[in-house]
Amino acid sequence: MRILFHHRIASRDGQSVHLEELMKALKTLGHEVILVGPAAFAETKFGGSNSAVDRIKQLIPAWLYEPLEILYNLKAYRRLRAAVLKYRPDIIYERFSLYLFAGVWARKRLGLPLILEVNSPLFEERAKNDGLRLHRIGRWAQGYIWRNVDHAFPVTGVLAKTVEGYGVPASRITVVPNGVDPARFQAVPKTGMPAGPDGKPVIVLGFTGFIRDWNAVHRLIDFAALHRDAYDIRVLVVGDGPARASLEEHARNKGIPDRLTITGIVGREDVTRHVTSFDIAVLPDVTPYSSPLKLFEYLQLGSAIVAPDMENIREILTEGHDALLFAKDPGALEAVLLKLCADPALRARLGAAAKETIARKSLTWVNSAERVVAVAKRLVASAGRKDA
Repeated sequence: MRILFHHRIASRDGQSVHLEELMKALKTLGHEVILVGPAAFAETKFGGSNSAVDRIKQLIPAWLYEPLEILYNLKAYRRLRAAVLKYRPDIIYERFSLYLFAGVWARKRLGLPLILEVNSPLFEERAKNDGLRLHRIGRWAQGYIWRNVDHAFPVTGVLAKTVEGYGVPASRITVVPNGVDPARFQAVPKTGMPAGPDGKPVIVLGFTGFIRDWNAVHRLIDFAALHRDAYDIRVLVVGDGPARASLEEHARNKGIPDRLTITGIVGREDVTRHVTSFDIAVLPDVTPYSSPLKLFEYLQLGSAIVAPDMENIREILTEGHDALLFAKDPGALEAVLLKLCADPALRARLGAAAKETIARKSLTWVNSAERVVAVAKRLVASAGRKDA
């Protein structure tokens, strides 16, 4: 099958990881994939962003950015139409972006089936986090796109309910969570860290990803400071982000600046080395609809995982089996961390079960691609029958 993969990603981050891994998996299954999107995407290094987009955001008034996003469809549709006419794909696979109507237009005008990957409810997310101004148009745009695709692939069941709430029939929704490529994340032997000069056991609390205030990584620093008399706790953050400076200041204020390490952006090939040094892999907080990429990496590497007791997390993790989940109550995260610090055997058992979860729940990128292809083949066959 020939799949045209359409996107409007401007940065190399978790979005690009999903795109690249799913494309690779589709190709592994024997399908031809043609990527169509902003030309600058291929030139951007991991952790970087589109400099042209960044400059536009800096130079124009904030109220003008959303109208420009809408106008971008004129360019996007011309590019998409040219690719369809050149490559004659069987189907269009699009990554959902608010105000990106080009895929729907191509479906209507060129008669190709369109399937949509949905990673977040972007109207709600942007309205909350980045000052979305065209609220009525934004809500309409999200619903218009979701209702006018042949099939939607939200990454969690929680997000599927949101998609369905916009009027999309459940029969046109299939949950396809994020995944992992086991070959990329082969665990290296864990050597551990030697005991400190006072003989206290060293325990590494780890977090990977883009650091924002809502990630609540500061709670790990609080925990390390509170229990410094019992354990030599190190906090290792693999990544970077706008909250970095505040985390470093927080560690200084707590008197443990030497126990916080923030690596900055590292190449994806280096993530394994860092994560295998974690004694406890922590998700202090997550958005309620997300399928965190880091979670699947933690699982594949056999980490002892601590995560919030939330519906989207319970779709993947099982309390007491492959992770310990904590409630939103004050002190709940800290209680779980203390339990794991005191019990190396429990950490080992959770880690072993975590790695088994990948196979048990079919959480590889190839598994994700197989789910997508199964739906795509049905749609292509149905379109063929209509044309006959």
